[in-house]
Amino acid sequence: MKLMIASDIHGSAFYCKRLLEAFKNEHADKMLLLGDILYHGPRNDLPEGYAPKEVISMLNGVKEYILCVRGNCDTEVDQMVLEFPVLNEQIMLCMDGTEMLAVHGHKPFPAVKRGTVILSGHTHIPKLEETNGVIYMNPGSVSIPKENSAHGYMVFEHGEFFWKDLSGNIINRYVLK
Repeated sequence: MKLMIASDIHGSAFYCKRLLEAFKNEHADKMLLLGDILYHGPRNDLPEGYAPKEVISMLNGVKEYILCVRGNCDTEVDQMVLEFPVLNEQIMLCMDGTEMLAVHGHKPFPAVKRGTVILSGHTHIPKLEETNGVIYMNPGSVSIPKENSAHGYMVFEHGEFFWKDLSGNIINRYVLK
């Protein structure tokens, strides 16, 4: 199974369209969204192509492929227009023998056992860090990347994670031990 992992679309129809093109090109089985789907938030400038209603339509068109956790900019009203669950605070996945906890990242991480991968967005900065046997990964942001990072996403397949820009170019790679 191939999983695409993305975060922080923030209502950008321009970048959501590019993300969905990348999803199609990746031939991924599922797309995991790590929150902040429709609203840009009070601390962010409007992203290019800010059009939440268009994002709603695009994502509802692929709802059967989407897993999602709630970001700090996601609300109950978003659930009224999106046709896939968006209010889960966390999702635990197991793929290829790898346990992954998906959260947005604006709250403290729950305790997990060694070897677990925590997938988190929120900061808009791609990251890979290991602490006490727990691996923390952030795909960065689809629409508002920070610290000169690319508009991007991650892919997980066969025990490997790849950070990619929206054109599908590999930026970084991590192989689980």
